[in-house]
Amino acid sequence: MAVGSAQRRQARTPRIEAQFSSAHVKAALDLLDLADMAWHDCYGPRELEIPSQVLEDVLLLAEGDLAKLIRISRAAVLDFRDVRMAADDERAKSR
Repeated sequence: MAVGSAQRRQARTPRIEAQFSSAHVKAALDLLDLADMAWHDCYGPRELEIPSQVLEDVLLLAEGDLAKLIRISRAAVLDFRDVRMAADDERAKSR
């Protein structure tokens, strides 16, 4: 069953609230809505949103910083493999 953008936004809100300052929560959620639209435009009609693992990578690398979220979201839509490698490197540091 397809999930609408309002439902995705609602589901993402607690995570974004935990990671970003309260002043940036709405903007971060707006950006993720735009990233979903860009993903859909780039990867076809069946791809309605950024895949969950790509979103996890993006949020990890953003580190709660709105400017980083913007840059990394754009990079993920252009080529998510680069973001995946950077996120994997970051995860390896914490082991």
